[in-house]
Formats: sequence, structure tokens, C-alpha cells
Amino acid sequence: MEQKKKDDFRQSGILVHPTSFPGPYGIGDLGKGAYHFIDFLKEAGQTLWQCLPLGHTGFGDSPYQAFSAFAGQPLIISPERLIDWELLTAEDLPPHPEWDNSHVDYGPLIEFKTALLKKAHENFLSTPVVSLLDEFRTFCLDNSAWLPDYALFMTLKEVHGGKPWTEWDLTYRFPSTAVKAAALKEFEETVHYYQFIQYVFFKQWQELRNYAHDNGIQIIGDIPIFVSTDSADVWAHKELFQLDKEGYPTVVAGVPPDYFSATGQLWGNPLYDWDAHKKENYKWWISRITYQLTMTDMLRIDHFRGFEAYWAIPYGEETAVNGKWIKGPGHDFLRHITEAFNGSLPIIAEDLGVITPSVEDLRDTYHFPGMRILQFAFDDIRDNNYLPHHYIENCVCYTGTHDNDTTVGWYRQASPQSQDRVRRYMNCDGNNVAWDFIRLAMSSVARYTLFPLQDVFGLDSSGRMNTPGTSMGNWAWRYEDNQLNSGTAAYLKELSGLFGRNEKLPDLSCTEAEEDVEQ
Repeated sequence: MEQKKKDDFRQSGILVHPTSFPGPYGIGDLGKGAYHFIDFLKEAGQTLWQCLPLGHTGFGDSPYQAFSAFAGQPLIISPERLIDWELLTAEDLPPHPEWDNSHVDYGPLIEFKTALLKKAHENFLSTPVVSLLDEFRTFCLDNSAWLPDYALFMTLKEVHGGKPWTEWDLTYRFPSTAVKAAALKEFEETVHYYQFIQYVFFKQWQELRNYAHDNGIQIIGDIPIFVSTDSADVWAHKELFQLDKEGYPTVVAGVPPDYFSATGQLWGNPLYDWDAHKKENYKWWISRITYQLTMTDMLRIDHFRGFEAYWAIPYGEETAVNGKWIKGPGHDFLRHITEAFNGSLPIIAEDLGVITPSVEDLRDTYHFPGMRILQFAFDDIRDNNYLPHHYIENCVCYTGTHDNDTTVGWYRQASPQSQDRVRRYMNCDGNNVAWDFIRLAMSSVARYTLFPLQDVFGLDSSGRMNTPGTSMGNWAWRYEDNQLNSGTAAYLKELSGLFGRNEKLPDLSCTEAEEDVEQ
């Protein structure tokens, strides 16, 4: 029998963010809950885990608005692992509220977790464990391109009471090399703390990633195309963004009015000065992707179309109406990026919404798989490209994403015409619609298929992760450990084998597996 090439394998997996993992400390972290999830993926015959951006989140707690394009999220550092490394003791864990195991309450959580991390840092300063100290020094050296700027930026935010950098003292808003050096020395302990929490995050994440690899699981990461104005990236590299002399953006990102919004979407991120990036051969972007691919095996790039053209809105506008399309760096950018990775760049292009032939050409020239969302297929009862009979092999089929309602929630709110099309297209009664969608995704020709964990659990809208355009109550959903059960794993493994998405068909009848899931 002819051996399959790597690219011939069909894969399936689950989308869930680490903050959603179960655990006793108010938020999912990189401890036991994360390892149990990897065990579940293996038992279920899945080979992919997709998470949201892993960055250090700012106001609003959105993974898509971070203080750095490089730094990891300290809130998902596991206290239990810190105890294992003798950086905390059980006595160091202060009393905490009775956390809601189904929901992250970020306000008290941030206060609680920060106190723990600062205690761990105090203990680290006097640790006798030489290997930890050596690892820390190596980490700082290996990441000297971004870590000092991030650590100083976060330190100066503390000094200025958490204000955005555009409201800092002028000396620190536009610091010279000498001012930075003096500040690193003056605030050495706080800078060291922020370097420490990034070292701890990286160490815990790499241990989890190694465990995933040992169990045949690849991790798909996610990066937003744009960065936050209040970020170390903009503060330290003002020349790479379209800013005025005071440091404020001259234009910001968003999307124009469309069928879904009469005023468009005003995201507010500063836009890149692509000419400046080109002059340095896209060094910052290459560093960003290089670092992220030390954390994950593939990357989804959010708003991929922005590389071809982006909607530029004058700063200060209240809506996105008065923006205009500006050509992006296009082929020149992606050619430089792919050459930096020897022609092999494991990217998923988020190509949702209104996509032009030029965007499709950019995606297809570099062989990036695009995204197909099953919920979108039935929002429009007419024939459309999100229906599986139009798929090509080089794409990723999702039942839904973090921005969609759960499939059950979507179906319950869909029009009677859409519900009818679902039932006729899939020859089902709609009573188990989340699993009907998962089965349809599995059976498609798409090389990769992914489904939110909420759909695996068959949850209604109460399990939704994010509602775009709202600022409250997002990014908070969590599940409990007992929701990952053997019956669900068996049925997932059955479906994966049935549709050629794992190597061995399990010795379990479909009827028995379905009964286990329904129970």
C-alpha cells in the first residue's frame, strides 16, 4: 500500500481556550485541567487542539486585545505547577472566594492571581534550585528582542496607575535609549517580575505542548492581524505604525458597513506603516510569527484580508462609515514571510466575510487553507460556498467559532426556513443538531475540521464565548471536569475513524456510541 504523505492526512479536533479549563483557582490554567483535556483528545481520536490568542490581555479581557504581540497570559499560569517547582507552598495560597466553576469573574480573579504570582516571584529571588535560575537567564537572552520592552512597558503602566502609554509623562512616552536604560535600573525589581512571569508562562506552556505532542496532538494558535494601541509593540516601535507626533493613531482599523451593520465595525487598532515594515524586510512580523510558532504548530491569522487591503478610518470617528480601502502589502509581504520559513508556513487564513478575488489569490498562491463555517451555510437558505458540497480539500471546516453562538443556540434562534434547510440537507430531525453538524463537518472533504467544545457538549447559548459588538460578559465560559466523559470520547473516535480522520476505526458500534453520548 502506498504510504500517505503528511499533507494527505485528514484531521479533526476541538476549539477551546485554556481559560475555559476546569480548576480550583477561578480560571482555567495550564495545570491538571489542561492535561486532562489532552488525555480526552487522545481518547477521542482527535489530533488537533485550537486555542484563541495566548496574549497578556488588557481592558475587556479579550484575547484579541493584548499588551504585547509576544507575551503570554499570566492568568493561566498554574499555581499547582508553581508548587511542584517549589516556588509556592500550599500555605502561600491565600483564601479566595468560592469561584463560579462555569464562569470567570475577571475582577477578583486578577487580584487573586497577581498576588500569587508576586509571592512566587519573591520565592524565586531566593530559590536554591539552580536549574530554574539557569533556565530563566536563558529565556531572557533568547527573547531579548521583545522581553525587555514588554517588561518595562508593564512596569511603567504600574508607575502611571495603569494609564495607557499615550497619557504617561512625556519622558516615558517617547523614551530615549538612555531613559530606557535608566528606567530598567530604577524599576529593576518590577521589571524582573514581568520577565519572571513570562518565563513561568513559557515553561508551563512548553511542558503542556510537549505532553500534547507525546500524545499525537498538534496545537493551532491564533493571532490577530492588528495589535492594541496600548501595547508594548506600539510604544516601543512607533515608527512601524501610523501615528501622529503625540503618539495617537492617525487612522484605525475596522470594517465597512455591510448587511449586518449599517455603521460597520470600529475596532480602533492602530494601522501599520507598511512602507516602514518593508524597509526592514518585515523583521517585526517575522519575529512575531517565529515566536508564536515556538508555542504552537499552526497559526490562524485573524482578518487575513487585511494583508491585501484594509479599511482605514480616521482617528476620532465614532463609526466605521467614513473609512476607505487602502491597499495592503500583499504578495511582497507574504513572499518575504514564506521565504523566511523556507517556503513552509503553517498558516490558516481567516477569510470570512466579503472576500475579493485578490484576497483569494493571495490565500491560494501561498496554499493557505481558508475557513468554512457550517452555521454560515444555513444562515442563507440559498446555495452558498459555506455548504460542504462546494468545499475544496485545502480548507478548515468549523461548526462555529468563538464569535458564533453555539450550534444549539444558533439553531434555536434560526429562521424556520434555515431550520428546515438544516433538516433537509442533513436528513435529520434537528433534535441533536450540534452532533449533526459535527458529523457533517467530519464527513466533508475539508482536510481539517474543528468544532468548539461547547458543541461537543451540545450546549445552548449559555455556553457562548463571545458576542461581537458587546463589551461585557465575554471570554468567561468554563466547563467542569466531569463533562469530558468516555461516552463522548468514544463517539468522537467512531466518527473520526468512519470519515478517515484517525488511523484506526474503534471497536465500537455506532449505535452503542450514540447511546453513550445521549446518556
